[in-house]
Amino acid sequence: MTLQAAVEFIWREADLLDARDYEGWLRLWTESGRYIIPIDRETVDYAAALNIAYDDGPMREARVKRLHSGVAMSVASAARTVRTLSRFVPIREDAEAIEVRCAQHVVEQKRDHTRVVAADVTYRLVSVAAGLALDLKVVHLIDSDEAQRGIAYLL
Repeated sequence: MTLQAAVEFIWREADLLDARDYEGWLRLWTESGRYIIPIDRETVDYAAALNIAYDDGPMREARVKRLHSGVAMSVASAARTVRTLSRFVPIREDAEAIEVRCAQHVVEQKRDHTRVVAADVTYRLVSVAAGLALDLKVVHLIDSDEAQRGIAYLL
């Protein structure tokens, strides 16, 4: 497993999210994988902390179902997004997994309004028969401790 392979996987994930291919995004995950957006940027025990999102497999599927429903106020008019990912730094790697941290900027356009959401994102990718799978994604928003407007997409 190489950093280049991890970066290409992360770019593919970003492309799926920008295309709103949420079913494709769900297929990237391991069954036990976690999608986390913590409020406290310094926390390391996410299970014991308050989070914006702390999703296992069933919660990721429920979140995607809500995004497709069009019923929730935040998704009635889904945002268009373009992600830019950079500054890929390997944190830890062995034969089974690689952890990578990167910077992410998401430009969101919704209802004639454009905003930028910035975050440091940590990924843990694991080797599976088909190549790589997403086992952990932690999105550290730069303004996570401030009031958040509705986010009608996955970060």
